[in-house]
Amino acid sequence: MNFYDQVLREIVAAIGAALLFGNGYALLRRRRDAKAGAGNNSTRTSGGVKKGEELIVAPIGRTLAFMLLGLLMLVAGVAALAAL
Repeated sequence: MNFYDQVLREIVAAIGAALLFGNGYALLRRRRDAKAGAGNNSTRTSGGVKKGEELIVAPIGRTLAFMLLGLLMLVAGVAALAAL
C-alpha cells in the first residue's frame, strides 16, 4: 500500500463526512435562519429565502442531494480504508 493511496482514501472519507454533516447542520438551522431573515428586504424564491443576492435559507432539495453525495463518499472511503 502506497502512502498516497492511503491519504487519498482518507481524504475521500473526510470530504464525504464534511458534506454529510455540514449540510445536515444547515438543514437543522433552516427554520431558525428563516425566522431571522424574514424581516426586512427579503424575498422568497423557489430555491429558498433570499436577501439581496445572498441565500438566507438552505434549499431543501440541494441540501438533501449534497447529503446523499456525502454519505456515498463517506461509505466508499471507509470501505476502501477497510479493504486494506
